[in-house]
Amino acid sequence: MKPTVAAFPATRLRRLRRTPAIRALVQENTLTPADFIWPVFVREGEGIEEPIPSMPGVVRRSVDLIGQAAREAHALGIPAICLFPYTDPALKTEDCAEAWNPDNLSNRATRAIKEAVPDIAVMTDVALDPYNINGHDGFVEDGVIVNDRTVEALVKQALSQAEAGVDIIGPSDMMDGRIGALRSALEGAGHQDVLLLSYAAKYASGFYGPFRDAVGASGALKGDKSTYQMNPANTDEALRLIERDLQEGADMIMVKPGMPYLDICRRAKEVFAAPTFAYQVSGEYAMLQAAAQNGWLDGEKVMLESLMAFKRAGCDGILTYFAPAAAEILGG
Repeated sequence: MKPTVAAFPATRLRRLRRTPAIRALVQENTLTPADFIWPVFVREGEGIEEPIPSMPGVVRRSVDLIGQAAREAHALGIPAICLFPYTDPALKTEDCAEAWNPDNLSNRATRAIKEAVPDIAVMTDVALDPYNINGHDGFVEDGVIVNDRTVEALVKQALSQAEAGVDIIGPSDMMDGRIGALRSALEGAGHQDVLLLSYAAKYASGFYGPFRDAVGASGALKGDKSTYQMNPANTDEALRLIERDLQEGADMIMVKPGMPYLDICRRAKEVFAAPTFAYQVSGEYAMLQAAAQNGWLDGEKVMLESLMAFKRAGCDGILTYFAPAAAEILGG
């Protein structure tokens, strides 16, 4: 039923915008630090905070400083950190065995966070690209990214992460059948409480470039990822992928990238009513930061406006590199 509005001047919609107090009373969506997952890059070494040139304000931290980052996030009210490793190129191989090494960067960082702040949730990435000499999310055979053999490796990677103490596993690989395989393996190994936040609708986007710099995958990538990541022209396909992943045991779903795909976020939430997240990816972050640093945009205003857009589109939470800065403003 379409709502009716009395004719002017009985209705003056500007009455609802007259003062900050009135605007606050009628605001439809709210944004808080509890809406954020903070992506953090981890590297080898000690005492290192290494700036990432294509992502102003973002650094790679050595494992010994990850606990400090977790304490910062917890103090700001951010409930979760998502870890991404910058793997030594010497450890990148055809068989990607470093992905399930119990002492790889991701697993050591997970244990460091849980020791420093037991209450914060740790999320990890499941995909082979940080460990793959070819830079792809899956194994490459004769130029083809193969599915089923990759899924077997992803299961080993996820079990290694679960043993390290993660709370949320984020499969970002886009292989078919991986959610069912991961859920079955986690249940069988006694990790029934580990959540799966599936990157169910991950597009073959041009917005990932700075992230690939951050994890050292840019130079390694041979070809593109269009045979497994989604065509940016498609929306109905996204719904089929989300439905499949939920049926296979995903607890939450992710749309990636974020701002160019708010329509997908809205459709997913309306159709499935499942916990829905979006990833405000590196390219989105970088372009806003670059414009703000050049004085072309009000950086603080567009940061908060962009984050609110995700809530307005129906998202329950956002992975964003703006998390600490936004949380400081919102909590202050």
